Amino acid sequence: MFRYVYAQLRSGPKTCALVTVCGEKMIQEFKDFIAKGNVMDMAVGIIIGAAFTAIVTSLVDDLINPIIGLFMGGVDFSAMGIALGEGEGAGVFAYGNFIMALINFLIIAWVVFLLVKAVNRVKDAAAEEEEPAPEEPKGPTAEELLAEIRDSLKAQS
Repeated sequence: MFRYVYAQLRSGPKTCALVTVCGEKMIQEFKDFIAKGNVMDMAVGIIIGAAFTAIVTSLVDDLINPIIGLFMGGVDFSAMGIALGEGEGAGVFAYGNFIMALINFLIIAWVVFLLVKAVNRVKDAAAEEEEPAPEEPKGPTAEELLAEIRDSLKAQS
């Protein structure tokens, strides 16, 4: 890939030419982009999110759905659906899987809410510590001291 940029030539007054810059500059820009902290933070967040999704899916499938099924008379959400045809090859409108996905979403949203709330509380506590202490009352200025000395000298004479 080549990238075209305008470069000013030294040999002429205010003349520009179309110059082809090799992919080296683009590779350097890509390296700079990847090295930024935001990209690394995002990558870590995606990896943690994927691992967290597996945990929440297990929580919902293995713990919450059986408890809900127990209260609803042994209903298995994953088996809920409406057949859209006859036979084994017929499509299924699997609303039970949607219910499970909705429960997963609500749990993840609740945990993210709690995390954001905790982070905001820590930020607020750090901001309170950083606030400057109220300034102590300043003493008299040099002019006020000189005026006081002048007045006391006048009073003595």
